[in-house]
Amino acid sequence: MINGTPLLRLYGRYRTAQLARQDPLAEQQRQLLRLIRKATRTRFGRDHRFAEVRNIADFQARVPLCRYEDMWAAYWRRDFPRLLDCTWPGTIPFFALTSGTTSGTTKYIPCSREMNRSNDWAAIDILVHHVANRPQSRVLGGKNLMLGGSTDLVENAPGIRSGDLSGIAVSQIPWWARPYCFPPPKLALIADWEKKIDKLARAALGEDIRTITGTPSWLLIFFERLFALAAEQSRRLCLLFPNLELLIHGGVSFAPYRHQFEELLRGSHAELREVFPASEGFIAIADRGFGEGLRLIVDNGLFYEFVPTSEIETANPARHWLGNAELGVDYALVVSTCAGLWAYILGDTIRFVELDPPRILVTGRTSYSLSAFGEHLTGEEIEQAVSAAAEIMQASIADFAVGPVVPGASQARGRHLYIVEFSDTAPASVDVGAFAKNIDEHLCRANDDYRVHRVRSYGIETPVVMVVKQGAFAAWMKSRGQLGGQHKVPRIVSDPDLFAELRQFAARAR
Repeated sequence: MINGTPLLRLYGRYRTAQLARQDPLAEQQRQLLRLIRKATRTRFGRDHRFAEVRNIADFQARVPLCRYEDMWAAYWRRDFPRLLDCTWPGTIPFFALTSGTTSGTTKYIPCSREMNRSNDWAAIDILVHHVANRPQSRVLGGKNLMLGGSTDLVENAPGIRSGDLSGIAVSQIPWWARPYCFPPPKLALIADWEKKIDKLARAALGEDIRTITGTPSWLLIFFERLFALAAEQSRRLCLLFPNLELLIHGGVSFAPYRHQFEELLRGSHAELREVFPASEGFIAIADRGFGEGLRLIVDNGLFYEFVPTSEIETANPARHWLGNAELGVDYALVVSTCAGLWAYILGDTIRFVELDPPRILVTGRTSYSLSAFGEHLTGEEIEQAVSAAAEIMQASIADFAVGPVVPGASQARGRHLYIVEFSDTAPASVDVGAFAKNIDEHLCRANDDYRVHRVRSYGIETPVVMVVKQGAFAAWMKSRGQLGGQHKVPRIVSDPDLFAELRQFAARAR
């Protein structure tokens, strides 16, 4: 296999210089107008008078904010799976399947040929930022492992297929990139996650792996299998893959996993790099260090709007764009894309840490808040509290979920129940109480509403932690048909039926 890093380095110098002189505001205006011109003659474009749109204000006046359910009901359901000139010109060849994290409802996200190219260029940008940070890199001197879902796509109609986004991406890999990719198609097609992990781990041990990509929780399961097969006691990736340079992660908050991954990479020259991919488009990439924000991709067929999270459920929320976004404000992210999504509420929340160039922190989900008793906790606050409690106890979290336990007939107040899976030996029972106390104290410091409700247990009782054995969350996700790939364990479970199901499962997995 030819080492492609020198060519990557040449392109990287060009792309880095391009990004350095980029005007994000002008680029975003240009992207929106290109999208508008392209979609003017679609059904959506005619309905919203795209021919009259001259600027961002015109667009916002004509196109209301929408969610998946709105687009599905008004434009996609009637003609699915053959969407011809509905919200994007031509026929949509792919649909990325994604499940609602808390509801489990399957969504079919249109993926156009233009979106496939957009995702490809974003993937190259990840490597561009890497070689800029590591000038001596030989990242394309070996294989790049992507731990995704099955690449086996379903044919919904002639020429139209659906499946995991990772499967769509693999099916579209250009010929020149295939020698650098792992796993091979035979392994990538395996739909059974447990079987796939085992076969993938066995095959990977004989490969020169330079990069690894995946969701943190599933990567940990994969690494456990690798270490077991290699009979390796020290749990250091450099002993398995001495040429590993880059570990790419995204999809969930990395805070609960950071300590574990730093330990896994101890003694290695590999770096961690966070990305923000979504089924709807590739949003941002870390171009600097941990906690310094992810650089928004502004020139790749997406136009972004930002709605203050405090207004997202109001009748007439303010719609900002890069030209008037502010630092330190929690925004719901809204996208219009080269696959025919328009003013689409993505469901993720972000906060700007820099505006030129725009860098963001992903702070949670619009649906990820816990306020069963008026406590108004955000997903970010809960993630930080659990991470802080784990750090105090020098424990590592594999996964966790939290939900409300409403008061029964003999109770006056409800409480929060945290179901926690530790990645190493679970603390002794006395420490579990301390773990809950640390979470409680952190949240009291971080959130005034929560503190008021917790004073003398006036509105909420002390939180409770239930520890489950290792592998419990993976087993639960498997029972829901959501094991592996891009599926994520819901951090906050507000749906009472779903949380009751999880509690029953957890009670059997203690």
